Amino acid sequence: MDIKEAELFKGAIADHFYYRAKLAAVKTLIDSFSPKRILDVGAGTGFFSESLLKQTSAAEATCVDTGYASDSERLVEGKPLFYRRHVDHSAADLVLMMDVAEHVADDFALIKEYADKVTSGTHFVITVPAFQWLWSDHDVFLEHYRRYDLAAIEDVVSRAGLSIKQGCYFYLALLPFVIPTRFARNLFASGASTPQSQMRELPAVINAVLWSACRLELYVFRSNRWGGLTAVVHAVKP
Repeated sequence: MDIKEAELFKGAIADHFYYRAKLAAVKTLIDSFSPKRILDVGAGTGFFSESLLKQTSAAEATCVDTGYASDSERLVEGKPLFYRRHVDHSAADLVLMMDVAEHVADDFALIKEYADKVTSGTHFVITVPAFQWLWSDHDVFLEHYRRYDLAAIEDVVSRAGLSIKQGCYFYLALLPFVIPTRFARNLFASGASTPQSQMRELPAVINAVLWSACRLELYVFRSNRWGGLTAVVHAVKP
């Protein structure tokens, strides 16, 4: 999770429907194998790797982010969770790149760099924000370079040397709510306005309703190549 967005939350991030649903989507994608070592690239707070340590048989995780002040580590339910500014190579069998590629000018170089740092058979789960026409001050606030359609991120992943197992969209259920909001904000935005994240803590009832919608989507999202707020690719290093 992006550190800039984490600062907007006072309560538990794991209770927010958006992050709860994205974690569930990752678990759904990797349900055919049991990761032992996780490498979480651009991990920010480390929400996803920490949660997977708690909820799967993974034995350890390493979060990599240049935003960390220094290297450190701690235990999560007796399992080591490392925070590193850089790694030269990794024995991970699962690499997470959760909303990272859009933050760099050369997304191909980033993905290839980490594809080269792991061994054959390593799984990758890569998520990016979907559709350039959904661009808003939310993206500006988070310092994004771009948004993607599914074909675009699949092309980058393939050129980086990874074999795609699954490509799909997620958060289709949210599109009817987000599209008019984004277009309205873009239409009436002032040139002098300060970019802001649209991620917020929600009233409990709204949060529960949105989680229910996303939970239902989890049963079918792997076949969704039509649309959503997030593009997801599950790939393996040959």
